[in-house]
Amino acid sequence: MSATLKPRQSSRLAKASGVDRQAVVVGEAKALTNMAHAPDALATGEHQSLAEQLFRYQIDVVQRSILFMDTLRQRADNMLAHEAAGMPPLLDFAHEVVLDARQFAVPVNYALLRILPSNDDEPTKVSPDHRPILVVDPRAGHGPGIGGFKRDSEVGMALTDGRAVYFVVFFPEPRPEQTLADVHHTLRRFVAKVCELHEGVAPALYGNCQGGWAVALLAADCEGTAGPVVMNGSPLSYWAGASDVNPMRLAGAFLGGAWLSHFTSDLGNGLFDGAWLVQNFESLNPAHSYFTKNYQLFSQVDTERERFLDFERWWSGYYFLSREEIKTIVENLFIGDQLEQGLMRICEHCVADLRRIRHPVVIFASSADNITPPHQALNWIPAVYPSTQALKDAGQRIVYLINRHVGHLGIFVSASVARHEHHAILQELERIETLPPGLYQMVIDSADESEGARGAARVHYEERQVEDVHYAYPRQAFEKVRQVSEINESAYANWVSPWVRTWANPWGAAIQKWMHPMRVQRYAFATALNPLTASLAPWAAWVKDNRQPAEPSNAFLKAQVQAAKGVADVMDNGRHLRDAMGETLFQQYFCQGVQDL
Repeated sequence: MSATLKPRQSSRLAKASGVDRQAVVVGEAKALTNMAHAPDALATGEHQSLAEQLFRYQIDVVQRSILFMDTLRQRADNMLAHEAAGMPPLLDFAHEVVLDARQFAVPVNYALLRILPSNDDEPTKVSPDHRPILVVDPRAGHGPGIGGFKRDSEVGMALTDGRAVYFVVFFPEPRPEQTLADVHHTLRRFVAKVCELHEGVAPALYGNCQGGWAVALLAADCEGTAGPVVMNGSPLSYWAGASDVNPMRLAGAFLGGAWLSHFTSDLGNGLFDGAWLVQNFESLNPAHSYFTKNYQLFSQVDTERERFLDFERWWSGYYFLSREEIKTIVENLFIGDQLEQGLMRICEHCVADLRRIRHPVVIFASSADNITPPHQALNWIPAVYPSTQALKDAGQRIVYLINRHVGHLGIFVSASVARHEHHAILQELERIETLPPGLYQMVIDSADESEGARGAARVHYEERQVEDVHYAYPRQAFEKVRQVSEINESAYANWVSPWVRTWANPWGAAIQKWMHPMRVQRYAFATALNPLTASLAPWAAWVKDNRQPAEPSNAFLKAQVQAAKGVADVMDNGRHLRDAMGETLFQQYFCQGVQDL
């Protein structure tokens, strides 16, 4: 078990070149390319001299630079166009609105969609033998749509399996003073509506990332009206994690607790900008975020452009949470870790208790996920059920599935993961409901090759012990972090927050929004905001028609690859050093110090 859950890391990312530099070399690119088309064009491949290889490499670099910069321009233009359109969900499937919660008596910024299969989806008819699926995407800074971002996705696999599919979406800004309890009650109404549309058959709840704890709360509260719960990369045990690869769980300790998110929301005139959450994700792996990602685009711009732009349409769309929502999330989950302990209060008369979930729970996690490692996805099980016998006595069935290689986002957006793991989960839901009570690991042997990539998977279940998924962590140290957070939050709420709210206004919130670093680094290349980038489109079109890539055997191209690897390695080493220092400080101040508060 321990070998299966060993976290693994990968680093890849990028850093964009300046616009002015590219404008200067456009003329050189045209001249060099014309020379390359001359009758005495140079020989190719390994027979070229070093000077000839340099000449070819210069042409290639200039052309790639123009195409790279033009891709950044297109990303910025897409971002502004998406904002102007109201940031609709990025679903790759036709859909219709079933319920719009903005029209409820207690309005929230949510809606329930029904996915409409197109003629390309097979089968197009819903099987009466299958439960409907209700997909809940995370509100973790981005907009909805990741569960149906492409044809090979959770939504696509559910349609292929002959299921009715419903999707929960949300809008960019919450209603004034919207609370997490309001959202919870809205989701409960969505579940009831799906049951009504399917003659009382409860839907399976499919939660992604933080949508996972949302459906866990829902299943605990909607006993009898919700079907199996599937949690993909979902953190329910926020204090768990490996000391060398999961630094995000320590962030609350170094930031002083929940007061900072409260302060940021006050500055935002009651709204918390999701761009801050996305920036936290990017800071986890600076080598990937600030170098390798963009370098991959630069080095393979001929083939990577569309993939890059497709993903960035989602990654660059930042949604807001209300002050009340982010305070509840941070205090109860990120820092308080109240959910697994049965202490999270949903509303005045309701406290979440995961033991009330009676339908099977399926947990999908990855050992390479440094945002929600298997520790955080699974460690709630021994907290709720102290022993395997306790789990069986409760009549509950919990199944977990571990991928060894894919990162956090790959759990939701990888086409191969959708065709493999998600397809297997969906086709096994009804079988899982018939398993005897206990803890199981789902093992996917293979798919039937005769039926193609979406053929039926061969799956078997290996029974496990609850003790197998218990991960020790310094609980008392995190309790001290929670106490420090409560002290700081109380001081801020009583003495500082009233003054900040007095001076906060929509104009200041708008400035704070558009001056956020995550937005600035993107829209700085927008045609509407930067006249220098307006000329990139025609130059890029000309380059595509006259493309002269360097040969793979080019010595300078190989040197470029090695240099890029060296830069990424240096940045990655810096990340390891930063994380190690953080762990050391946490040990000193919270595991050994802060004896009495």
